[in-house]
Amino acid sequence: MNHFLTSFTVVLLFLNQGLSSDNGSPNDQLKDEVSDDRIKSVQIYKEGWSLSYPVIKLNSDEKLVLDFDLLGNDPESYYYTYIHCDRDWKESSVFQSDYINGQTEDQIENYKSSFNTKTNYIHYKLTFPNDRMSLLLSGNYIIKVYTQGNQEKPVMTKRFMITEESAAIKANAHRPALTDSYNTGQQVDFTVNFAGIRVNDPSRDISSVVLQNGKWFDAMFDLKPDLVGNDELRYNSLLVKNIFSGGNEYRSFDTKSLYYQTEFIRKIDFTDEKYQIFLVPSENREFKPYFYQKDLNGKYYVAIKEGKNMDTDADYVYIYFTLPSINKVEGGEMYVSGDLANWAFTATNKMIFNQDKHQYECSMLLKQGWYNYEYIFVKNGETSGEPSVFEGNHYETENDYLILVYYRSPKDRYDRIIATTVAKSSKQDSN
Repeated sequence: MNHFLTSFTVVLLFLNQGLSSDNGSPNDQLKDEVSDDRIKSVQIYKEGWSLSYPVIKLNSDEKLVLDFDLLGNDPESYYYTYIHCDRDWKESSVFQSDYINGQTEDQIENYKSSFNTKTNYIHYKLTFPNDRMSLLLSGNYIIKVYTQGNQEKPVMTKRFMITEESAAIKANAHRPALTDSYNTGQQVDFTVNFAGIRVNDPSRDISSVVLQNGKWFDAMFDLKPDLVGNDELRYNSLLVKNIFSGGNEYRSFDTKSLYYQTEFIRKIDFTDEKYQIFLVPSENREFKPYFYQKDLNGKYYVAIKEGKNMDTDADYVYIYFTLPSINKVEGGEMYVSGDLANWAFTATNKMIFNQDKHQYECSMLLKQGWYNYEYIFVKNGETSGEPSVFEGNHYETENDYLILVYYRSPKDRYDRIIATTVAKSSKQDSN
């Protein structure tokens, strides 16, 4: 037997690999959700960088920050707790006392009223884990926020992850070879080295998840390796499973100032005691060649030019989106998508087709800042879609790919996260 076959065991992907997303996940999967329409601008990120992914290392000094606003003048008393989840985001069987050190719930005490804004709001900020509630295990977590006595009716749930970094990942995102996605897709290959962990059956006990730009709705779940051996797992798409649609660079607009019209802003109005910003009508990019422009990969950050504290001095503005189209696209609905909509598809970011003006229209109340967005068509009966209609897909598009590696031995009661990394596709990469 040759050296290659003695070093690696070929694992048939079609027997071992599951590929799913929120689209086909069970109803008991916990997600990023906001159930109170008064709550806006919810962000969770690693302390020090508001555009980071919510991942921190276990037993480290790293912290996460949860920011959000409550519209109005009257503050609410909000409490929070944590829920430990398995790799599929269902609540795990671990007791709270096994993963929470300290109290099992606490109040969010850091909040301030907005200052000199036309739309009044209360800004809340929580830094965690903290001295009152720390976390003992790695894995997937939900932070659940609720009013006093209403833990079973949360106003929001947000995902975050804690990793052990006891394994290592080498990753590469590139143009797919010899597939139908050669011009439109991006392939994510990676190798996991688990030499520091004793694993009896790596192909069974270790699985991976890959997210494009932090989106969970089209994440690839429960990926299994192509090759196993020498304390390594290789995910090299032998059967073409690690390929994402490339999409396009995100559209953007800048509302840091309410006195100057920046690029892509057609008009700024102030009526009925509210600021209203009308964006330049969006062009159809579906069949246009790729054009690079720097973006935030679908995220946003709050910022202001006139004021000192962006948390409380930034105002809320109605943003008007228009997408010209001769006819309504049949068989589904169009949405303004991105972190500005919590990566969800709801009535808040659904576009309405104006038959008289031959255009899709949507208005959203957003805090001042720099925003990315795209248009996504969701077919009837489905819960997510991809940016092909009006946006196009290109292998050159610059995207981030967050890779999470989970390990669960037969004797464990929960899925550990043993490694994470971010791979970035390159617009220059043509493979």
